[in-house]
Amino acid sequence: MVETISTGIIGTDAADDIKVTLKAVSEIQKIKAQNNIPTTYGLRVGVKGGGCSGLSYTLGFDAESRENDAILEVQGQQVFVDKKSLFYLMGVELDFTDGLNGRGFIFNNPNSTKTCGCGSSFGV
Repeated sequence: MVETISTGIIGTDAADDIKVTLKAVSEIQKIKAQNNIPTTYGLRVGVKGGGCSGLSYTLGFDAESRENDAILEVQGQQVFVDKKSLFYLMGVELDFTDGLNGRGFIFNNPNSTKTCGCGSSFGV
């Protein structure tokens, strides 16, 4: 069983919360340490148009939040999500895998109705 941390977003139901596994949090911390990214930087999670199925996930680090961001706190790590992306990410679980089939972050998205074969894009 994967241990997941729910992150509350003001004004949403618990079922709509973005969830982050402890394994994903651990990997975020490791990436910051290995790349000399300041601990005060937050992880930006988003969605953009493109990919085989219409939409793709984005991940990156930002020094600070933007004006219309939802800001989540997960085990001392800040996660920034812009309001437009938040619509597509409600109920998503962010996980990390390092198994035989690949290594990377995985978005378990209950809102997606289709995905591509490589798993990096989705549609709703």
